[in-house]
Amino acid sequence: MRSKTILITGCSTGIGFDTAFALKNRGHTVIASCRRQADMENLLSLGLDTVLLDVANVDSINKAFTEILAKTGGKLDVLINNAGYGQGGALEDIPHEVLCEQFATNVFGLMALSRLAIPIMRQQNEGRIINISSVLGIISMPFRGAYNASKYAVEGLSDTLRLELKPSGIDVITIEPGPISSRFRDNVLDYSLKKIDIERSHFKQQYLKMLAGFREQKETSIFTKRPDVVIKKLIHAIESSRPKAKYPVTFPSHFFSIIKRLLTVKMLDRLITALSKKELH
Repeated sequence: MRSKTILITGCSTGIGFDTAFALKNRGHTVIASCRRQADMENLLSLGLDTVLLDVANVDSINKAFTEILAKTGGKLDVLINNAGYGQGGALEDIPHEVLCEQFATNVFGLMALSRLAIPIMRQQNEGRIINISSVLGIISMPFRGAYNASKYAVEGLSDTLRLELKPSGIDVITIEPGPISSRFRDNVLDYSLKKIDIERSHFKQQYLKMLAGFREQKETSIFTKRPDVVIKKLIHAIESSRPKAKYPVTFPSHFFSIIKRLLTVKMLDRLITALSKKELH
């Protein structure tokens, strides 16, 4: 297996953090990015090559990418667009600027980095852009509308790029995780829900239920898996001579990928409403 030069965004914790070490241990040249200086210093202390990169800031993206090319001699084999977060809340409660923040991180930053990587990969006649999507880029759930919309956008961008870039030898791949044990859910509760006015919301009682039981219910679910299940798919997407276009990860992602094609919209709505009963009432 040939060692590849890989850039991963969002490596301060969770999937990005674990993936960076897993790929380095497999002999790849890994550059792990994060947006906070303290996290960058932590990654450096652990032996990872790293850059400071805020995917919601175009100037930061451009500066970091120049630094990355200097490190790699102008080479980049794989871009893993992993950075992202989940903005919780009913869509009617999410202010315009908060919705823009969700898309700036999850969508616009991903596309800005891809736009910079494409000419490098085209010149090499090969490359892989791997976008971390979600089961919520396949189906929609209540109180996750901003995140749903951002991941649907990631799916749409990925599908289009895959068609446009195939003649250039660039594979565009989406990873679609279901529930994964990480800080992701804690950030939804501790950070994103604070951006909405719960007290004035029509859904105040639902928010209080979410705040009281979300962590316990989800982290103990039999469907919640550790990041290594995502890393396994990423390794295949990077190292296989014939990577798949999409990699559903965990049972919910596989289930909803199939069921969405089989059920009518109304039938799917009834199923999701039943699954969301505790949150909707």
